[in-house]
Amino acid sequence: MLKQNIHWILRAIISLLFLISALAKMDPLWAFEKQMVDLNICSWCVSHYLARFILALELAIAILILLPFFLKKLTIPVTIALLVAFCLHLLFQIYTFGNSGNCGCFGQWLPMTPLQAFTKNIVTIGLLIWLYKIMPMEKINNSLFWPLPLTYLACALAVFIFFPFAPCKASETNSQNAINTYVDTNSVDLDTLQNATIIPIIDSTKNSKPINLKDTASKSTEKPGPKAVTSKFASFKSFGNKAVNLDQGKKIICMFAPGCDHCQEAAKQLKVLKNKGLLPPLYILFMDEEAEKIPDFFKISGSNFPYQVLDIPSFWKTMGADGGTPAVFYLWNGNIIKKWVGTEENHFEPAQLQKELSK
Repeated sequence: MLKQNIHWILRAIISLLFLISALAKMDPLWAFEKQMVDLNICSWCVSHYLARFILALELAIAILILLPFFLKKLTIPVTIALLVAFCLHLLFQIYTFGNSGNCGCFGQWLPMTPLQAFTKNIVTIGLLIWLYKIMPMEKINNSLFWPLPLTYLACALAVFIFFPFAPCKASETNSQNAINTYVDTNSVDLDTLQNATIIPIIDSTKNSKPINLKDTASKSTEKPGPKAVTSKFASFKSFGNKAVNLDQGKKIICMFAPGCDHCQEAAKQLKVLKNKGLLPPLYILFMDEEAEKIPDFFKISGSNFPYQVLDIPSFWKTMGADGGTPAVFYLWNGNIIKKWVGTEENHFEPAQLQKELSK
């Protein structure tokens, strides 16, 4: 009787661990996809599929560990093998990148370092071995094998239905990311850049008529700026049905996720600067994750900036590997004068942007 109670307790604990792991990775799913890309496990195109198949496997294990079908013959050994594979990957991650960052085992719900995740997996393997030893030997009944693949297929179907995505087209080149060389001036002396020769800039969002730049050079109130370059944002040429040249003059480019609380707060702070007349033209690049929340984003933040929506791979390729939301880029003639990314050390500070703009 005691042994029976123990094996049910162990099965419940293991099931709960895999269920929480799967649910946490879904919130948000793009973060799990991005992590696999950042670790060079797969490309963005493959990450959409791989992430969903892994989630389906974790959900299936959470269900099958509670069912009496081939538990000792197949479910427990497969689960142990999966955890061993995860452990090997974590050891490689620690060796390659060090024991830093969130391994993503429990998504954004419970950040864990690779070493903590490795320890968790070893403990879970120990529980599974204990469960294997105390479980009675099963009678082979091949007719009971069908619930295993059926459970996994049902989980996979559910994940793909609840998290649809647009497949990559192999023949399609991503024009948004056919980006020329750009200059990031975070580590460059702005005073040196200001000595460069530059022509006055006309903001294309104002639908101004073409004028002679030579005639207006002496009348321009624009401070001398850095030499014009082609930025990684140059391919985004239209916002709100208006032609835009992001590499002309001073621009603020924001990269936000519609459902991100920190992004909404950053938009609020930028709206305050705009109301004070301290902000150059600002444009938002939204990630196509919960895009239906964009109206709520503007309602919550009280802002109404022009925007584009990018598919998730394009968004992160444009952002760069070291980026995170919310991201705010201050451009001057295509040069990235200052950037703020993520919610940690380099998070967005309105006072810093105001200081940069005053230089």
